Amino acid sequence: MLKILFGLLLLINGGLFAYQQGYLDTLSPSSREPSRLTQQLNADKLKLIATTVAVAADDKASAKSETKVAAVVAPAEPEKNLARADKMSNGLACAEVGNFDTVEAKKFETQLAGLSLGDRLTRRAIPENARHMVYIPPLANKETADKKAGELKRLGVQDFFVIQDNSPLQWGISLGIFKSEEAARNQLAALNQKGVRSARVGAHTPSTTKVAFQLRGLDVAAKNSVAKIKEAFPKQELRECSAAAV
Repeated sequence: MLKILFGLLLLINGGLFAYQQGYLDTLSPSSREPSRLTQQLNADKLKLIATTVAVAADDKASAKSETKVAAVVAPAEPEKNLARADKMSNGLACAEVGNFDTVEAKKFETQLAGLSLGDRLTRRAIPENARHMVYIPPLANKETADKKAGELKRLGVQDFFVIQDNSPLQWGISLGIFKSEEAARNQLAALNQKGVRSARVGAHTPSTTKVAFQLRGLDVAAKNSVAKIKEAFPKQELRECSAAAV
């Protein structure tokens, strides 16, 4: 019996000695770090990432995400012209739009008719200022006028036209219309240097007048409607009525 017990103790001691010396590692792989590292594949290609770099990358990704969200939820730019520019401000007791020729005046007035402005809309005739014309007085007939036109061309004058309408200047020749008398005189002097001797300067009074529309006591809706209609007439001026016109 003692021999059996002694043999068991000897066997156990031998097993402990073999385990401590690593003789049993081939049967049960060790979980200690030196052994695990020797068993990893491509261990030399592994790289350690610093904690601060990883955090920065996370912050950058988070910032991009927040930017995208902000772009989605950001309100769109307000539509332009929702509130039309009200040039006829509340401070103007009377606004005037002009100056229209006969054709445009009719078109503008037709579009205003839909607003039912009544006595808040009035027309005002605006006579054009007299200008100064350089001209050759009326000749006997068309044939004589055409002959004179041929002479002007031979003298190097190109800017002229024969007046053919039923007016006191019929069969005369216009050589230019100017706002100031000084400009007309300068043109006459230039023509004299070219050999034109029969030309002269005279007043030129337009046979037509312009039209302006005056609007009074309009509410905000009516003002915006008038401003919208006026957009189709870009050459016309929107202004305050003159004291004399009011």
